[in-house]
Amino acid sequence: MKKCLSCEKPFESEKWVCPICGFDPPAHGPFRLFAPELSKENEGFHVEDFDILDRLEKGHFWFESRNRLLSWALRKYFPSAKTFLEIGCGTGYVLSWIEKTNPRLRLSGSEIYESALPHAQKNVQNTQLFQMDARRIPYEDEFDLIGIFDVLEHIQDDEKVLSQMNQAVRKGGGILITVPQHKFLWSDADKFGLHVRRYECRELKEKVEKAGFKVIRSTSFLSFLLPLMLASRLMSGRKIEAKGAKMELDIHPVLNRLFGWITNLERLFIMAGVRFPFGGSLLMIAQKSDEVG
Repeated sequence: MKKCLSCEKPFESEKWVCPICGFDPPAHGPFRLFAPELSKENEGFHVEDFDILDRLEKGHFWFESRNRLLSWALRKYFPSAKTFLEIGCGTGYVLSWIEKTNPRLRLSGSEIYESALPHAQKNVQNTQLFQMDARRIPYEDEFDLIGIFDVLEHIQDDEKVLSQMNQAVRKGGGILITVPQHKFLWSDADKFGLHVRRYECRELKEKVEKAGFKVIRSTSFLSFLLPLMLASRLMSGRKIEAKGAKMELDIHPVLNRLFGWITNLERLFIMAGVRFPFGGSLLMIAQKSDEVG
């Protein structure tokens, strides 16, 4: 069900013109703009980094391992899901992976930056894309699943986003979240990446439950590489600003293959039911509570 962002009323329609107040969200080319005032620039991300990400994501061990983990989690915990929205889809790399590995899903992707959407459009085949502020989602009870992957840490009002996700998910549906973990890993890399925070598992769990979800699985990942990550953060220091987003993504091919093997092994443990308490990232899977929403 769509939700008018002008009069706040839900409605059923193939079109976006509100039948109650007549509001019609603007569009730019193929993309509907639900928060055009934020589509060019805001404080959450360096828009020039989308070009870098588009070049470096493919084949990079971190993105590949996260995609494999997410694809498995989708099939494992929500096997009957038919609709999926990714908030903050960036270059569309996650969506392109889900298209290939979970073809049953009808996919949508949102991004606050309009400049990212052409990148995403190039990388996906059958996904609806639109510009949106995650604090004002124009849907109610619409999606079986919503994913937000390494985006929540960029948003000051993360609880508002989680509440909006609850509004947009159907009863019995769920959410998948990945975030950077552990405050002790905070470094200049987080500052340059415009992170507002790194999470602890208990903190995120409390916020997710407050929004009306029940956590059904959580685990750290990048656990086997945590010592190396900590050492890298301690040593990188002043190089961050000069190299920007490229710094932590530009990795020697030999190391990339080695780290890919390590993260693949780690994923097998997670798939077998192991819960890692420590790791550079956190995966949380939750289901919409029957009592809330």
